[in-house]
Amino acid sequence: MTTTTRRKAATAATAGALVLGLAACGSNDETDDAATATGDALTLEELTEDGTITVGFAGEAPYSFQEDGELTGATVALHEQIWGELGVENVEGVQAEFGQLIQGLNAGRFDVIAAGMSILPERCEQASFSDPEFMYTTALMVEEGNPLGLSDMQSIAESEAQMAAMSGAIEATYATDLGLTPMEVGGPQDGMDAVVNGRADVFALTGISLNWMKENNPDAPVEVTESFVAEIDGEEQVGAGGTVFRDADTELRDAYNEELAKIVGDEQAYLDVVGDFGFTAAERPTDDLTTEQLCSGELG
Repeated sequence: MTTTTRRKAATAATAGALVLGLAACGSNDETDDAATATGDALTLEELTEDGTITVGFAGEAPYSFQEDGELTGATVALHEQIWGELGVENVEGVQAEFGQLIQGLNAGRFDVIAAGMSILPERCEQASFSDPEFMYTTALMVEEGNPLGLSDMQSIAESEAQMAAMSGAIEATYATDLGLTPMEVGGPQDGMDAVVNGRADVFALTGISLNWMKENNPDAPVEVTESFVAEIDGEEQVGAGGTVFRDADTELRDAYNEELAKIVGDEQAYLDVVGDFGFTAAERPTDDLTTEQLCSGELG
């Protein structure tokens, strides 16, 4: 079933110009699903003829999420802008748990992933990433007053606090690398609920996501620590996220990257697209950080 919606910025009253569809169960073209699932490349020509691209998202605000039944968020805004420039009028969304997004992409449930997904070597072995779209840092959501004095990943390990992390998210990997066994949750709301209900002492996620949650849940008895760059084995974990494509869809990825560069390369253009969702110039990727570096794990 598909519900047609319009994107709206969370802080703006004006609706976006492009029509969005929220697809509850897969693509709206079974033929395209079959083609992508078998590894055939999806072309820009096919998308422009169909007029619609279907994106997978995980419901993590402010990247991509539903609000009042509408698909919205910073990655959605980017996709509206970029695909619109490329002649694809509609953006539709299929929601999945974060840890299932790449599997769903490769199975043909959607055409690309629009979730601000971290570009990591193990993920690059499964799919192809766009150029970086967002830089990110980590933060911790803790009980009001921060009774354990948590401030970074090392403080969690030292305190033996019970940590929650989204299934498949980089924070769960950080925890494992530090010898922790995180409680894995399906989405941000589950993580906050775990802290509020006392099932977890801390929920780790990107700072911009946790601050968005706190701002939109002012009565929740939680607080968010200062953001930090996680450090594992003495190395800072510089992170950036991007759109994910199937390996076969190189033409589609390259066309997307060409339009993305016009936005990321201009600070004001970048803020015009994602600023309504709390993103600042600090989240704009730098020229010296590439997808190739992130995929190789060699950032020195």
